[in-house]
Amino acid sequence: QEQLEESGGGFVQPGGSLTLSCTGSRSLFSFYTLYWYRQLPGKGRDLLGLITEDGVTNYDASVKGRFTISRDNAKNMVFLQMRNLTPEDAAVYYCSANPWWGPGTQVTVSS
Repeated sequence: QEQLEESGGGFVQPGGSLTLSCTGSRSLFSFYTLYWYRQLPGKGRDLLGLITEDGVTNYDASVKGRFTISRDNAKNMVFLQMRNLTPEDAAVYYCSANPWWGPGTQVTVSS
């Protein structure tokens, strides 16, 4: 059973930036594509983007240009850098390496 754990969530004002981190086992970060999702209240989980084991990224159009995914395989970590946040970005953010999920971290955007 692989495990992932997100961190870095919290409160940010509109227009602000936040970087989320996700850590897990060495095997996940050596061989797996990693995904970031978010879940808005009352909604399903939406894919934000992914990063392959070789560092190739792809983003959903809704966040492309504002969000950046990176990874540090040596530290078994993946990152989601978010900028110019709006209240519509408030959600629980999850990292995933199919089929495993982290428990999520809450991001609140409010003035």
